[in-house]
Amino acid sequence: MSRRNEIPPRSGTAFRLNEGQTLIVTDPKGEQVADLLAFNAGDVREVISGGRSLDYASKLFLTTGDPLYSNRSNIMLDIISDDCGRHDFLLTPCSKDTFRIIYGDEDPHRGCFGNLAAALEPYGIEEDMIPTAFNVFMNVQVNGDTGELRVDPPLSKAGDSIALKARMDLIIGLTACSALQSNGGSFKPIEWEIVG
Repeated sequence: MSRRNEIPPRSGTAFRLNEGQTLIVTDPKGEQVADLLAFNAGDVREVISGGRSLDYASKLFLTTGDPLYSNRSNIMLDIISDDCGRHDFLLTPCSKDTFRIIYGDEDPHRGCFGNLAAALEPYGIEEDMIPTAFNVFMNVQVNGDTGELRVDPPLSKAGDSIALKARMDLIIGLTACSALQSNGGSFKPIEWEIVG
């Protein structure tokens, strides 16, 4: 029996996802990003890799049927269903430095990076081990001529979900993103549940 959990706005969590189980991430209100990390539960030095996942897929936008690979070229998760179809695997989790450098905040929020670091610390995962996240529902536009990146509001509507099936025992880090621009101008919760 699965139970749906809520991540409050601008916060994060970490949990175990066993091989064969499915993680369902839901945007309950629409236009809210969730940063997702995965680590091999048996060796946390093996971690989700945007570079390898995009390289092997030969495309920037991953969706149903696409695997998410580790830094060791092993499949960690398979995307088995996807209501939104637009996610980002280029931009790093927002941090105090993100808000200081990009937005000029003098007293910045710790962001997804800080939230992930705090949630993953009990699993022996340190800040320098945090890679680029799979940014669920994040809508990053890429200009094919200039390479310019632009962050637009997510295309996710209220109730949209993505389901990812674990191909190994994992430690998952997951946030309700803290960057205003990424979330259509407001901060909202994210929901998640494990099935199987």
